Amino acid sequence: MNKKCGDDIPMPTLFRFLALLAFKIFAAEQVDVAVMEVGLGGKTDATNVVQTPIVCGITPLGYDHTEVLGNTLGEIAGEKAGIFKKGVPAFTVSQPEEAMQVLKEKASRLDVNLEVANMLDSKLLNGLHLGLAGDHQYINAGLAIMLSSTWLQRTGHLEVETSYLSERFIKGLASANLQGRAQIIHDKQGGDNSRKDSAQILLFNCMSVRDPQLLFPRLVDTCGGHGVKFKKAIFVPNMSVYNKVGSSSSSLPQTDLQQVDNSWQLTLGRVWENTVCSEGETGTCESKNSMVFSSLPLAIKWLRDTAKQNTSVQLQVLVTGSLHLVGDVMKLVNK
Repeated sequence: MNKKCGDDIPMPTLFRFLALLAFKIFAAEQVDVAVMEVGLGGKTDATNVVQTPIVCGITPLGYDHTEVLGNTLGEIAGEKAGIFKKGVPAFTVSQPEEAMQVLKEKASRLDVNLEVANMLDSKLLNGLHLGLAGDHQYINAGLAIMLSSTWLQRTGHLEVETSYLSERFIKGLASANLQGRAQIIHDKQGGDNSRKDSAQILLFNCMSVRDPQLLFPRLVDTCGGHGVKFKKAIFVPNMSVYNKVGSSSSSLPQTDLQQVDNSWQLTLGRVWENTVCSEGETGTCESKNSMVFSSLPLAIKWLRDTAKQNTSVQLQVLVTGSLHLVGDVMKLVNK
């Protein structure tokens, strides 16, 4: 592809390149079924070139990527409904009224039979639990069941009875997992994992369009409700800085630490300090509660060195805020 691209026809952006690569792999491997998730939105997403999908689904909608999708739930729903295709059945879940109204209108125009999938009843799992943690996953599971059942029915594989779940459905739901989501990884270079005492550390980054003044209080409250109080928060830039797949060296990640702009991470640190001080206990603000590193490898090195120096304490690090950050940490820890 590089050879065919130039100034007139540049390399596609990352999402489009990945979609193109996926289609090529699907065709080469002659897959029986391809489950495609949009990268952003729906109507103009790179995956929305398939004209006759078997079935379409829309998960719970909220205020996300508003700079691209719109500032209201109606506008966002309109972008998401762009995946609907004439005569192709579609499912969604319970949505806010504004969003649901738009979905129904879009479906009606395209003669789409839009149905609302019910939340999965845990009793149907025969004593097992979903592989993915969180009550919201029962909403997603209900949608997944309807999408899978419709695919099986429309492709003539079998008639599906939705009043109960087959063993294969139960096995799939119970074993489902997503790397980096509620996943625990033991760092082999971080010392002994059987230590009696523990200290919780937050490793965080997010895009600058996010508002840490909204994120951090909720994060502190949620974690505190589960007995987690962070001794320190660490803020770092992501290693994965690609926003497009280019043909020139300018698209490579910046490795010169003197040129790294840490201003956003410093801002995150200040907001964190204010959040912890306003919600904290007496003495919480006596020592610095946050640190900023110019690179993730330096942060990982500090965590490992700290763990080795404090042999009686196990460091428990919550990595969150960015899937790119989570992926980068997994790459480093699993090396």
